[in-house]
Amino acid sequence: MTTTQSFGSRVRDAIATRGPLCVGIDPHDALLEQWGLPVSAAGAREFSLRVIEASAGEVGIVKPQVSFFERYGAAGFTVLEDVIRQARAAGLLVIADAKRGDIGSTTEGYAQAWLAPGAPLESDALTVSPYLGVGALEPAFEAAARYGKGLFVLAATSNPEAIALQSAFDADARTVTEQVIGEVSERNRRTTEPGGWGSFGFVIGATVDLAARGVPAHLDPPAPILAPGFGAQGAQLRDLGDIFGALAPTVIASESRGILRAGPVGLIPAIRTRNEELEIARG
Repeated sequence: MTTTQSFGSRVRDAIATRGPLCVGIDPHDALLEQWGLPVSAAGAREFSLRVIEASAGEVGIVKPQVSFFERYGAAGFTVLEDVIRQARAAGLLVIADAKRGDIGSTTEGYAQAWLAPGAPLESDALTVSPYLGVGALEPAFEAAARYGKGLFVLAATSNPEAIALQSAFDADARTVTEQVIGEVSERNRRTTEPGGWGSFGFVIGATVDLAARGVPAHLDPPAPILAPGFGAQGAQLRDLGDIFGALAPTVIASESRGILRAGPVGLIPAIRTRNEELEIARG
């Protein structure tokens, strides 16, 4: 089964229609308690469905953090299946933040679990780790292209532990980040229509020194950039253009805790405030 529209096209349409804000669905213990919900799979479900209800019609993209469901075992995965299904039914693009990455048949298994049409966890895109080698993700690239889905490859992450690895130079004097982006962009060039956006995007933190990490000033072809780090992690949405420069039009600005701390009653006003900030940032 295939879709007639690529993920790159769908995410570009979502940004054009609803703006670049992505609401994270992160049922942390502290947030569940703040919302008066039990720290359980049932609490995570109620929390997540309220976030979906508030997000639908306000934004185009949501991002469930898989670990906060996985922690509850089978019950958590059942909840996650329902959350993903209801979010997609509400017209939201779902990025499953699972950061999967392995080799061979294992990567194929992850791809089928998260991207295959009809799979219980079927999402629109999946975050993946390239640190067993970008080539090890080939089954995921192939599945995403086949099903009209997207991947977001970890390229320049905001955690301080990543700096030494991602800033290291290879034999061609490229940083690891630059090498990853180059290899993934080559796959985009092979699978993207002229003038379109690639379906294989990147995770690039909004608090990262992009030049020092080796992030290029332009992507060829353009590809979506999932940018965590806004809100609680310190980056300001109004600075999106200054942070990303020419890359800004393809950036998905992801914020979780800063919005979720507003509580169930304050979610929609918090989302609208962020959208207004981004509208100003986009000029």
